[in-house]
Amino acid sequence: MNYLVIAFQVIVGISLLNVWLLQSKKATRWRGGNATTIMEEFKVYGLSAMVCYIVGFIKVTLAILLIVAIWYPVLKQPAALGLAALLLGSVAMHLKIKDPLFKSFPAALFLIMCLFIAFF
Repeated sequence: MNYLVIAFQVIVGISLLNVWLLQSKKATRWRGGNATTIMEEFKVYGLSAMVCYIVGFIKVTLAILLIVAIWYPVLKQPAALGLAALLLGSVAMHLKIKDPLFKSFPAALFLIMCLFIAFF
């Protein structure tokens, strides 16, 4: 079980770092509405650029902590639960703008993985 939790920590952590640091200005099929960047996506959701920066900072920080938690387990549950809360918000934003359900898939999957990480 421990190896599965660690695998989830690596997958979620690296994936979120990829989204926010490497793919933030690239179009993906998961973006809300017709947005092609994260900033556009937040505008589609009716959120400001400041909210985008704040959420991005928190997600990147928690993703790093989730990876660091492999060696410092005390960080695991707070990082995973913090990310779970933000990912729940991501799913809610997709639902708010009536995106097709498939666009919520990565956020929903990572939400489930974070809950698994937090409680196992």
